[in-house]
Parts: sequence; structure tokens; C-alpha cells
Amino acid sequence: MTDHLLSGVEPDPAGDAGHLDAPPRTGFFTDTSVCIGCKACEVACKEWNAIPEDGLSLTGMSYDNTQGLGASTWRHVAFIEQSPPTAEGRTELPLADAPETGSDGQGGDLRWLMASDVCKHCTHAACLDVCPTGSLFRTEFGTVVVQEDICNGCGYCVPACPYGVIEQRPSDGRAFKCTMCYDRLGAGQEPACAKACPTESIQFGPLDELRERAALRVDQLHAAGVTDARLYGHEPTDGVGGDGAFFLLLDEPEVYGLPPDPVVTTRDLPAMWKHAGGAALSLLGGAALSFAVPALKHLARNTGRKGWR
Repeated sequence: MTDHLLSGVEPDPAGDAGHLDAPPRTGFFTDTSVCIGCKACEVACKEWNAIPEDGLSLTGMSYDNTQGLGASTWRHVAFIEQSPPTAEGRTELPLADAPETGSDGQGGDLRWLMASDVCKHCTHAACLDVCPTGSLFRTEFGTVVVQEDICNGCGYCVPACPYGVIEQRPSDGRAFKCTMCYDRLGAGQEPACAKACPTESIQFGPLDELRERAALRVDQLHAAGVTDARLYGHEPTDGVGGDGAFFLLLDEPEVYGLPPDPVVTTRDLPAMWKHAGGAALSLLGGAALSFAVPALKHLARNTGRKGWR
């Protein structure tokens, strides 16, 4: 157990949540360099978890029809279409064949970055910390799950999430997000999205093994000249203590709509409570003095009169 329960390195979140003899922490490693944008993960997630449809409207900016994670989209495949700038160091991948000259008479080089996003199942999950009903809990696998039959729809978890993942469903106000198919894990199966991924872009397993696999994959890409390849969310010393779902990206996190430096939103609560406690003691002290000083003056005045007599 760490000294600071709300931030910092946390080697055993399941054990610290009270799960004795918990299995190795499991999670997702999403290798976006092999994602083909088929959306099989989105479909499998919806089918297994009986998630309602959330519309088929294209954004007008890409082939993305789900637009982002939400109460009815627990897996989201982002499509990022880029015209790589001429700046040095920009990774150029043969992901899309395009004519050398576009219809506007300018360079037509394109690349698509595709990534299947999901709840990060943070080591320090602020959504869980602020939940007043216990609807959110840490499982024996180290994941974070919402119990929809206990959620009272207060919505505290929504602004607490540094990734903007969890959301209330407008139809009933309750909050929903990825459970990493907790029911399947309990049966010894992998989550539906990982099972359906045809390219193994989504890999599931013990986090320690996934981190080793991810490091090797980054080395392979760097050796192949893809120098922008990097891991995101794997570092246990980051602002959320590392994620249970981490990614191999081919560009900056912001390009994929991910915060570059997420921080657990409850990190500063102990310091805030300390300052609030100090302020409360100061107020109590001031109130006590406001009564004590007049009483002492009155006592001194009476004592002085007696002495004069």
C-alpha cells in the first residue's frame, strides 16, 4: 500500500481494495499501428453488453459515426485523417495511397491514424473515489466497474474522470462505461472487443506481460524507422498511476483526442482537507476568543474593584 492512496505508484490496486489472493492485474494493450478501423470491437462490445444504439450519423469530418466514448459507446474507433506537414521528424506511413497532387493542386499525401479507445481503468480512479453509493468498485482483476443497479445518477463521477470517459445516459441519468467485460473475465474469457479484433490491435492479458510486449513492439517500430511510435498510459509514475488500458500511438496524444498529461482529479484532496481543517480551527479559535476576551475583561474589572475597596 502506498502512503498516498489517491495518487502515486500503486503496485496492487486490487489487493488494497480488499481482494485477498487477487489474480494478476489484467488490462488492454491497444497497438494502433495495426488497427484497420473495422469497428469489430465496437460491434462486439455492443452485442455482448447489450448497449443501445447511439446513432449512425457521420461527423462530416471522417468516417467516424460514433464520435467518442459515452454511456452507449464503450469502445470507440477514432479515424484521424492527416495531411502530413513538411516538418522534419513527421512519421510517414504507407497507410493510404493518394495521388501526388490533390484536386486542389497541392500535395495529396495522406495517412490515416486509427485507434480503438476505451475506459483506461486507472490505477487511481477518481470516478471510484467520488462515488457516494459504491456503485463503482475495484474488481479482483484491478479493473473499475459500474453497477448500474446501484448508481443513483448523481453524476459526480463524470467530471472526476480525467479522460472524459464515463457519461450519464440521458434516458435515465445513470452512468455507464466499459466494464472490461467483468462477467467474461469471471468465466475465464477475454473481453469481447479483444476477442473480435482481427488484427490483434487490442490485446488483453496480465498488465506486466502486456507492458513487456508493448516495449518490444515500440523497439521494432523504431528500428523500422517509425520514430514517432510511443506508449501512452503505461507509466506507473504518471498522473493517474498508470492505466489498466494503455496504447501504442504513432503521434502525439492530442492527435487522438487524448489528454497529454492526465492527472487524477482527486490528487489534491488531502491537501485541500488539510487547509480546510486549518481554516476551521482558526474560525473556532477566533470564536472562542470573541467570548473569552470580554469575559476576562469583565473578571479583571470586578477583581480590581474588590481590591480597591
